[in-house]
Amino acid sequence: MNGKFIPVYTGNLRSHMILVPEEIRRCSGIAIFGKRIKSIVFSTDVAIIRNCNADAVIAIYPFTPQPIITHALMLAADVPVFCGVGGGTTTGTRVIHLASDAEFQGAMGVVVNAPTPNETIREMRQIVDIPIIVTVVSEYEDIEGRFQAGATILNISAAAKTPDLVRKLRREFPKVPIMATGGPNAETIAETIDAGANAITWTPPTPAELFTSMMQKYRAQVVE
Repeated sequence: MNGKFIPVYTGNLRSHMILVPEEIRRCSGIAIFGKRIKSIVFSTDVAIIRNCNADAVIAIYPFTPQPIITHALMLAADVPVFCGVGGGTTTGTRVIHLASDAEFQGAMGVVVNAPTPNETIREMRQIVDIPIIVTVVSEYEDIEGRFQAGATILNISAAAKTPDLVRKLRREFPKVPIMATGGPNAETIAETIDAGANAITWTPPTPAELFTSMMQKYRAQVVE
């Protein structure tokens, strides 16, 4: 980086943390309310959230958004949280109420799904002051209309095509804040950043995956 020495403290009990890929440090980040966000962990597991060094959390899940889940995540997290409020299966006024509740609980931003109508985004913007993050899954979406309705940040999630979509949107909208899924490895993360993403969302290993190596170690100790 700049060659300066950075003191590090991990402790004994908390040294077994989940660290986001170092490649993510290369992106510019997005400054929201004075906080610079580069790495965003994609998880609703409070144990993962409490033991990960990501700058923020994106909390979206494949069920109807429920305030009690949002409240639990906000209570557990020690970093900013971007809360999913629907827009696909959950629509209309309910989405706006969920966004309002998330803001009151302290969410840094709200995330809406790709099918969300611009009218819903427009009504939401009249209610909340925090960023409205719109998920984009295709190059054929009306991005200009999203921002005219009140969207703040694009969340690009196009699977293997994510870098290509980020590159295309960055050419068309040079100053638009873009967060994007980084993909499965360091190479895909670097490609997404080089394409123009300002921040990277990263999916951590599951507790079951983490337990596998831990349990193997414990079993080996018993054999010895």
